[in-house]
Amino acid sequence: MVIDYTANINAFEFISKRNGEIINSFALFILNLNSDNMNGSVLQRIRVIIEKEGVSDRKFSELINIPQTSLSTLFNRGNEPNVSVVASILNAFPLISAEWLIRGEGNMLKEEDAPKISYTTGVPYYNVDFIGGFDIVLNDQTTMPEYNIDFKTYNNADCWCNVTGHSMEPEISQGDIIALKELHDWKTYIPSGEIYALVTTEHRTIKRVSPSKREGYLVLTPSNPAPEYVAQEIPLSIVQRVYRVLGCMKRL
Repeated sequence: MVIDYTANINAFEFISKRNGEIINSFALFILNLNSDNMNGSVLQRIRVIIEKEGVSDRKFSELINIPQTSLSTLFNRGNEPNVSVVASILNAFPLISAEWLIRGEGNMLKEEDAPKISYTTGVPYYNVDFIGGFDIVLNDQTTMPEYNIDFKTYNNADCWCNVTGHSMEPEISQGDIIALKELHDWKTYIPSGEIYALVTTEHRTIKRVSPSKREGYLVLTPSNPAPEYVAQEIPLSIVQRVYRVLGCMKRL
């Protein structure tokens, strides 16, 4: 079954938001889309995205905010997704080329935004884990990055480093790398509900942060809904540094 997207819409527009900032806005025009000119199916390319992201079908359905049963039905029956599903995918993965996903043309990633390794431009990448080895970056000024990551979307970051652990899945997965931007005025104000990497007197952690009802405390909330991951409160007095997590991706 092939969906005639042209029959549904002439122009398709949406705005994607991540971390409270508009990072992608465009109009997608779909012309002459039919079974004769499609390079493979949209469904096949969705499977490619899932494999490239290294996530399960369940996690992928969570990321694009559709029921897993709906995604399973598409794959089991071989049905092409409707416009709403396509929009959800492009919204959740703003680097995916709409032309590639819908028409099978060009590269999977938008060429102008695709991350690449560089030794002259971009943001330093340190091959250390934020939880287990970030002290080296903080305390040893002679530590050299492995390379730079030139990624237009996140080139305002201070650095990239590795992530271990499962508490922030499906938003951030074990083995991802994260772009960090240090907040210097965090003692005065921390935007609530965003994901931050915190350095405390004894630990480093990545959680969604919000103010506590108790004065002088923060609430750290994991994304993973599993029962072993629970929110916790910590006193502001033990926090030494705060980094905003601008984004994450698989290691290049």
